[in-house]
Amino acid sequence: MAESLPDQESTAPILPTVSRAFLEDWLGALRLHCPAEQLAGFMRQIGLEDKVPMNSRVTHDQIVRLYQLVANETGDEMMGLWSRPVRSGALKLLCASVRGASSLSAVLFRFTSFWNIVLDDCYLRLETVEDHVRVVLQPREDGRQPRFGHMLLLKLAHGITSWLAGRELPLTEVSFVFERPDFSEDYPILFPAPARFGQAHSSVTFADSLEGAPVPRSEVEMQEFLMRAPRDWIFTSSREHTVMLRVRELLLRSERLTCNLDDAARALNLTQRTLIRRLDAEGTSFQDIKDGLRRDIAIRDLSNGGKSIEAISQDVGFATSATFHRAFKRWTGTTPGAYRRP
Repeated sequence: MAESLPDQESTAPILPTVSRAFLEDWLGALRLHCPAEQLAGFMRQIGLEDKVPMNSRVTHDQIVRLYQLVANETGDEMMGLWSRPVRSGALKLLCASVRGASSLSAVLFRFTSFWNIVLDDCYLRLETVEDHVRVVLQPREDGRQPRFGHMLLLKLAHGITSWLAGRELPLTEVSFVFERPDFSEDYPILFPAPARFGQAHSSVTFADSLEGAPVPRSEVEMQEFLMRAPRDWIFTSSREHTVMLRVRELLLRSERLTCNLDDAARALNLTQRTLIRRLDAEGTSFQDIKDGLRRDIAIRDLSNGGKSIEAISQDVGFATSATFHRAFKRWTGTTPGAYRRP
């Protein structure tokens, strides 16, 4: 396996993308919340159209931009996901409340108390399970239960607590009351823990006891956190919690993604057969992970506009530009050239 490592600057921006099908959960709620013309305007501003194929990819920046556009323009900071709007300023009030908590456990107590006042569709409670703290989201009878809403609330609980801890907190698991969606492969990109579906309730379980004191955060830091929302907490930065992301990291660190299955198995102290079996249990394969990383690097570089398509195809390990064109269209439903055009 090649030993050379990319520098920090080239590695950091390669955030995993999510599927258009994942975003469609949110768009379904927005179609009930926004006039069609307004929603079409939001989509144009982030570079997506309703005609974009469902197998296309959505970047971290596009999700952040869409969140900010919808929250600002509609005055609902939960973007039409719940039956009652969450008015502008609610998240600022939430952050101000949790910022004064004496422990991380107290942060989550204030977090759940806040949302139990604000939301009609569900209530949140804290549980302690073998010294782990769990946030449980329990649907109320006849309340709206959007999958994207469940995901976003649990992600916000993890994101705010991690911000106050000064590091991304490990999770033991995240569970959802809804059945496994077709785009379940997107969930490990969002949560640093295995995801389970079809459970009695939606929940997120923290690996630590959370008795430590939060990092003191100033008013200025809070404002910056809110201004960037949801950039700091929507995707996980942990690359160790699933075999899939550990293999992705090994590939990323190899020159032109030359790490092969045998290299990855040795690096993880596994046999090839065991690695294949574990990846299959996570619903993926070595080649799928490699193609996904190629796709995400290409999307990043096409979006930045600094490299030719030929250079990008070489960087992600394709022998010819024509082969890269065919693969990119299979991954995203469009060609590299069409993707680059504004």
